Amino acid sequence: MTGAGLLVPVSESPTLRSTVAYALQEAVDRTEEGRASVAVHFVYPVSDRSSVGDGSPETERARDLLEKIPVWAEEDLGEAGEAVTVETTLVGTREFLFSPGDYAEVLTRYAREYDLDRAVFDPEFDPLGTTPLLPPLQSEVRRAGLDVTEAPVQRQRRSPLLVKRGTAAQFLALFGVSYLFYLLLAGSLATFELATGAITAGIVAVALWGVSLTTPVAPVRTGKRLARFVLYVPYLLWEVVVANVKIAYVVLHPDLPIDPQLVEFDAAVSSSLPVTTLANSITLTPGTLTVDVSRRHFTVHTLTRDSRADLFDGSLERAVRFVFYGLAAARIPSPSERTTEEGEES
Repeated sequence: MTGAGLLVPVSESPTLRSTVAYALQEAVDRTEEGRASVAVHFVYPVSDRSSVGDGSPETERARDLLEKIPVWAEEDLGEAGEAVTVETTLVGTREFLFSPGDYAEVLTRYAREYDLDRAVFDPEFDPLGTTPLLPPLQSEVRRAGLDVTEAPVQRQRRSPLLVKRGTAAQFLALFGVSYLFYLLLAGSLATFELATGAITAGIVAVALWGVSLTTPVAPVRTGKRLARFVLYVPYLLWEVVVANVKIAYVVLHPDLPIDPQLVEFDAAVSSSLPVTTLANSITLTPGTLTVDVSRRHFTVHTLTRDSRADLFDGSLERAVRFVFYGLAAARIPSPSERTTEEGEES
């Protein structure tokens, strides 16, 4: 490439502000080398992935972030701002971005369109938010012909203590779970199994006391959740059986009436365990597959209209809320009802 501009992919990160300053300084250095003007394009790769559209929470967060960059640029450039052009935009909004190759293709296509020859990456750039994307993405972009630079900014230390101080309740909880799991695997309540199980559970509890359980244990609340989870398991198995019958009908039907589609919705669950439980429950149910979860924003592949209708009916979501928050919390509008209400308000 023979361009004279910089491409800077951005996402929310603690080092973004420093990366913006570094990229702008690189542009100023280029102007001092004799170039009349240099453009710096800050792009936020955001995948719509379904019918939610421009009003999705992810898109709104991206736009809010991009609005800050011109303000930062004005502060950093000062009098040199006349020779540096700053552009901000969303890219990939009509594509499903999943792998580093997907992101690299969108970025390099944009670079070719605007004649940009160099990509400057924030060391904390991670639009997926779950898996390290930067090293393979840099390799893909470099392979496509762009010069690649990682901004030499100070990264925050993110190394919390592995071992934390536990309580007696946490020790007993870990011992109990380990003991029950051992007896379940043994399949026997013989004296030998009870004794070896107690010894094994004691070793596990001592070794992992400050690692596995680092949050306070509320015995009453935990007991209630376990009881509700016992009720949830047969309900989930029934949903799996019903979905299997529906998918079997579709597979055996001569016309193969499938209607695959990616859909999105914001689940009314919070914290990692309820979100994980809902995501796995959706995947276990034939006809639906959880593709991506960002905070509580779900992207799900649905195979048929019926599976999509069942998903938006919210029965699994209510069941998961029942497990973690109680019966009263299960009485909420379904995802389809919430989407309709939001549309009416807007």
